Amino acid sequence: MSPDTVRLANRLKHRHLTLLVNIDRHKSLTRVAAQTGISQPAVTKALAEMEDIFGAPLFLRTGSGLQPTALGNLALVRARHMLSDLDLWEREVEALHAGRSAHLHVGVVPYVSSALLTAAISRLHQRHGVTLSLHRATTDHLVPMLRQHELDCIISRATSTVMHEDLMHRVLYRQRPRLIAHGRLAQRLARRKPDWAAVAALDWVLPASNTPTRQLIVEHFIRAGLQPPSPVLEAYSTDVIEGILSLNESSISVVPEDIARELCQRGRLGMVPWDFGWELPPINLIRRKREQALTAESQFSDILLDLCANAAAPSQNP
Repeated sequence: MSPDTVRLANRLKHRHLTLLVNIDRHKSLTRVAAQTGISQPAVTKALAEMEDIFGAPLFLRTGSGLQPTALGNLALVRARHMLSDLDLWEREVEALHAGRSAHLHVGVVPYVSSALLTAAISRLHQRHGVTLSLHRATTDHLVPMLRQHELDCIISRATSTVMHEDLMHRVLYRQRPRLIAHGRLAQRLARRKPDWAAVAALDWVLPASNTPTRQLIVEHFIRAGLQPPSPVLEAYSTDVIEGILSLNESSISVVPEDIARELCQRGRLGMVPWDFGWELPPINLIRRKREQALTAESQFSDILLDLCANAAAPSQNP
């Protein structure tokens, strides 16, 4: 072990990590002192201790406040990871004391079947005593949370933007896009041959422009030689989509087929059986590469893979 490594291991404390993150957040030692209830001299002393441990300045004073140096940025990344790991560790200890085997933090994109999630979470708890916190967000929000150790794993679309060496991907199932609309509008469209020009003029509810689903829809209309629809609402929430389409007979949306079936089961919406001719990027279980995989995470993975294999993909048999 090098002298620098020994210095970090022996002298760096949890309070240093917390202070480092607070300084970056507030950009001022005075504000850090006010927010944490610690005197400013104590904050100044603690920063000096940290810079002595690292052997160089971690922050520079600028017109916009304290800004991290290159070494400071490296320390901040590691500090956030360590604090997140300690928080997760604390939650796992609490779970064990409460008689549960473990607790997982899982991120999920909105267009994942509720039936699949309910079955997986139920089995995980019944078979292994594992509890779970579920975080719903889009892929571009979930991946940074996974990398920052705020999540243990995510169920998300695997696209080129998230295919990196530090992450593992397992395909769970594939999805095909389906048009959904108010029941009466869906019935009228179902009796016609696909007419993409006609539906392009309707009131669209679409996911945000930076999502894989939206990008594929735009490309679909461009290939048909049409101007892509301009949405009256950008939303990923299935509750909101269902509500808008139920109230407006000229509104239309695109969701994965398994989600479309779940929404249409409630009777107010209908699915239009037009074939887009392409699939959405597959739904994957994405995990950080670890030297030792979390047992609960592996158990959750096995359950998901088993459920998806038995269903032969939810888009075909929800």
